[in-house]
Amino acid sequence: MLRTLTRLPRDEAALVVAARGGDRVAFGLLYRRYARMVHGILLARVPPGEVDDLVQDVFLAALRQLGALRDAGAFGPWLAAIARNRARDHYRGAAGFSELPSDLAAPAPATLDVEALALLRWIVRTLPEAYRETVILRLVEGMTGPEIAARTGLTPESVRVNLCRGMRKLREQMERTEP
Repeated sequence: MLRTLTRLPRDEAALVVAARGGDRVAFGLLYRRYARMVHGILLARVPPGEVDDLVQDVFLAALRQLGALRDAGAFGPWLAAIARNRARDHYRGAAGFSELPSDLAAPAPATLDVEALALLRWIVRTLPEAYRETVILRLVEGMTGPEIAARTGLTPESVRVNLCRGMRKLREQMERTEP
C-alpha cells in the first residue's frame, strides 16, 4: 500500500527500509535526494553524453541490491560506491584513451568564450580524481561541502581539503594557461 508523501518518513534509514519493502515512492524520494550526487560522481569520470544513462543504471543496480545494504543509514556512501564502480565498469575493455568530451556540464552562457570554456573543461579533467569529484559536485551540481560529506560518506574535513586543494589546482592551471 502506497503512503502519501506527507506521511512518508524523512529519515533516510526509514526511507531505505520502506524501499526494501517495495515502497516505490520511498525509493523515488531517495532518488531525488541522491541523483545530483550520482550525476556529479559519474560526470567526474565518464563523458558527459553517457552520464544520464549511467545515472539510471546506478539507481537500477541500487534498487536490485537494496537488500544487500547492511546499514540502512549508510545509503549515500553505498550508492556513491556503486556509482564509482559503475564508472570503472564503463571503461573495462576500452582500449587506449578517449577524446575529451565536448561538454563537461550544462551548456555555457552565451557570454562565455567557447575557447575559454573548452580550456576550463580540459583543466577540470586534469585534476586528480578525488579533487575532480568534489569540485564537480560543488561547482556543477551545486552541492555544499557538508552536503557532499553527508551524501558521499566522506568526512567533512576530507571534503573541505579536497575542495580547497582542487580549487587551488584549478587556479594554478588557469594561471599557467593564460597568454
